[in-house]
Amino acid sequence: MARNDADMPFEVVANTFASMEGITSRIQLTQLLAGLLKKTPPAVIDKVVYMIQGKLGPDWKGIPELGVGDKLLAQAIAMAYSRREEEINRLIDKSGDPGKVAEQLAQTGAHVKGSLVAFMGGGGATLTVSRVFDSFLRIANATGESSRDIKLRTLAGLLKDAKPIEARYIVRFVEGRLRLGIGDATILDALAVAYEGTSAARDVIERAYNVRADLGEIARLAATEGVASLKSIKPEIGVPIRPMLAERASDVKEILAKVGGRAYVEYKYDGERGQIHKDGDKVIIFSRRLENITSMYPDVVEGVRQALKVDRAIVEGEIVGIDPDTGELKPFQELMQRRRKYDVEKMMKEIPIRVFLFDVIMKDDEDLSTKPLPYRRKVLESIVEPNDRVTIANYIESSDPDQIMNFFLQAITEGAEGVMIKAVHDESVYRAGVRGWLWVKLKRDYRSEMTDTVDLVAVGAFYGKGKRGGKLGTLLMAAYDPKTDTFKTVCKVGSGFTDEDINNMYELFKPYIIDHRHPRVMSNLEADVWFEPVKVAEILGAELTLSPAHTCCLSSVRQGAGISIRFPRFIRWRDDKGPEDATTEDELLEMYRRQLKRIEERPTPGEEA
Repeated sequence: MARNDADMPFEVVANTFASMEGITSRIQLTQLLAGLLKKTPPAVIDKVVYMIQGKLGPDWKGIPELGVGDKLLAQAIAMAYSRREEEINRLIDKSGDPGKVAEQLAQTGAHVKGSLVAFMGGGGATLTVSRVFDSFLRIANATGESSRDIKLRTLAGLLKDAKPIEARYIVRFVEGRLRLGIGDATILDALAVAYEGTSAARDVIERAYNVRADLGEIARLAATEGVASLKSIKPEIGVPIRPMLAERASDVKEILAKVGGRAYVEYKYDGERGQIHKDGDKVIIFSRRLENITSMYPDVVEGVRQALKVDRAIVEGEIVGIDPDTGELKPFQELMQRRRKYDVEKMMKEIPIRVFLFDVIMKDDEDLSTKPLPYRRKVLESIVEPNDRVTIANYIESSDPDQIMNFFLQAITEGAEGVMIKAVHDESVYRAGVRGWLWVKLKRDYRSEMTDTVDLVAVGAFYGKGKRGGKLGTLLMAAYDPKTDTFKTVCKVGSGFTDEDINNMYELFKPYIIDHRHPRVMSNLEADVWFEPVKVAEILGAELTLSPAHTCCLSSVRQGAGISIRFPRFIRWRDDKGPEDATTEDELLEMYRRQLKRIEERPTPGEEA
């Protein structure tokens, strides 16, 4: 059969995925991915990249989920291989992996026959990347009374024509568990190797992805126009930009030294960060995870239409709940009720909001991300006419530590979390998706040993004892290391959970349970149950300490010891954060060093007198 240069057999993708299973070396995973990308025709490179991500497109596009539950998946496998649903359920229960079940059945050749084959689009045709991907889209977009039948028959049709290895990954994709053990960072490395032969182009590709958060589109541009074309990527209205991130510190003099001696100091509000795009009367709001949250905040949309005196712009701000009776700021937890409620109009009255804008990334067609912060702030102030829903974040410019501390205390008094201290020198550009010393958080929690919370990723669990017997009672938590794209354990946490939390723990993690340690998880401990690193929790502890049991910052302070948290306690789930947004290994190391410094600087007994 003649090769279609605009497409590729799905078997090539499936075989690569199979080769990646069980590999924990990021270098090897990168080389395998790069080999796959080199083989992929440019016309379908975006689809292949999305499938590697386990997605049908970037999250911000709002593509519906596949909507195939366990029961429908079993029915599709049964239909494809002429088996009874009860038999399929028994096989899945025994195996724990529906993908492996489909693969084994495909090896028997017991495929459906007759008129059903034609209806499902079957008939022995070779599966291509486009057919598989487009079928997934058809399943995701199926709506109405016939949607269940469409999903069932479309999936069964794919499986009918699938080779055994293809069946495994079709089912795993639909199930949402590819089990490849890679993140976006590894895909970026692979793109650099595939199209430049070396990782030297990684920074160019990553910067383009940060400015235009669509990895499939970035791959398509690299494949069709070359990596060099990505250098000219600019922000685009309607396409979210990966947000600039901040470091954290607790000493004002240290922070000022880091940012160049002089800074903007602005309130750090306890709300939801929103990236707001305006194009005429159309307003789109993206969360810090780049989800489209416009429907949650119609009052923000109307406020922005009135406040922004420019047709086209991308601005950033913090969306904060306001007490309708006192005008005081409400905590983040109360604002999040608007995410969970269907009656948005009612919630608008119960929890009105105010948006505190702090940056502008684009005005008309001018890319402001390459401009210093003082220039961007002048532009922001020139295009905003504050109203009762939208205003500019309260800030000062200062080089005086005492003035900054007074402003910090004022922010706390007025209900803010603390302050952001931002560089104002000539290099104070907007570094999309990057954490650095241009922005530094100084929060109230950082003023004592560890009343500061950290955000950690649940990577495993242990069964409890006593009244928690037989239940997942303790979670193994990890920090993120962006240098290696891995998660390194910090502590086990079993305190802070309610009885309801414990009773619901298994169901909460059921979609993410795997039968082995995830390749991206570095752990010396052997958990009773392992998870995919997905769920982020806010954790509070008494202090940071050294522990030979954990891998975070291993040997960074003392040979053979990592950094752990003493008496950790669960505070809340951070569903607004992805695993790569968690507290990093370097942040924890810096926090430990600051804690050690404070202890060393404490007066010895009797000195106070």
